[in-house]
Amino acid sequence: MDPVDWAISGDLIDYEKAVTFMETRASAIRAGEANELVWLLEHPPLYTGGTSAKDSDLLNADKFPVFGASRGGQYTYHGPGQRVAYVMLDLEKRGKDIRCFVYALEQWIIDALAEFGLKGERRETRVGVWIDRSRPGGQPHEDKIAAIGVRVRRWVSFHGIALNVEPDLSHFSGITPCGVSEDEFGVTSLVDLGIPATMDAADRALRKAFEGVFGAAREVELS
Repeated sequence: MDPVDWAISGDLIDYEKAVTFMETRASAIRAGEANELVWLLEHPPLYTGGTSAKDSDLLNADKFPVFGASRGGQYTYHGPGQRVAYVMLDLEKRGKDIRCFVYALEQWIIDALAEFGLKGERRETRVGVWIDRSRPGGQPHEDKIAAIGVRVRRWVSFHGIALNVEPDLSHFSGITPCGVSEDEFGVTSLVDLGIPATMDAADRALRKAFEGVFGAAREVELS
């Protein structure tokens, strides 16, 4: 397959503009008029609710702007210090298996975390990638470090993943992240785990891991 276009935006990107761009690009990919694309960016602080979002999980609607999202999943937070990767891939060429695609997205994150010496883990009943922070003899505890929420239209994906590099973790307090409210679950980031990672370092890890899972990527600039 041809290399996937790989673009990084340095400025904070408005959420609605990003969604419009993704939908347009996905249609162009389906029509054979554009290459597959992974778009790395940061958003200003905001909450998005996926197709399974429950009103009760929006704890403070006045904290940040709230957007409905066509992706799967529940409420999540986006903001500075979090690397969002929007993934526009042609699944018609990649097996037409959404479950396998989500598994591959999880593996991508797990492999990227391994570059920092971290063990990211899947959970059968909870989408995303988790870090086990249980202490010997203590209560079990796991923190989510990366969220996954995708939409597939005519076998082209959009939306994608969000990896916590160094966001303000208190910003998650306005929602029940991904509908998981039990005390033994929380959120974390690379920096919260003691990894002094920059966004550039996270991007390099994501690029290397992506190519190991999905194939070659080539850097492009978006017009």
